[in-house]
Amino acid sequence: MVRYKCFNCNEEVSIEYVRKRIRCPYCGSKIIYKARERVTHVKAR
Repeated sequence: MVRYKCFNCNEEVSIEYVRKRIRCPYCGSKIIYKARERVTHVKAR
């Protein structure tokens, strides 16, 4: 699942809203980015 977040207020924005509009629905900022999950690397012994 792809998650988008506002760079200014850090609120999560739904993908349906991003497809229709470019601004954040909470603060009106134009900068929205994909939130990435942290990846943990485990070394094999």
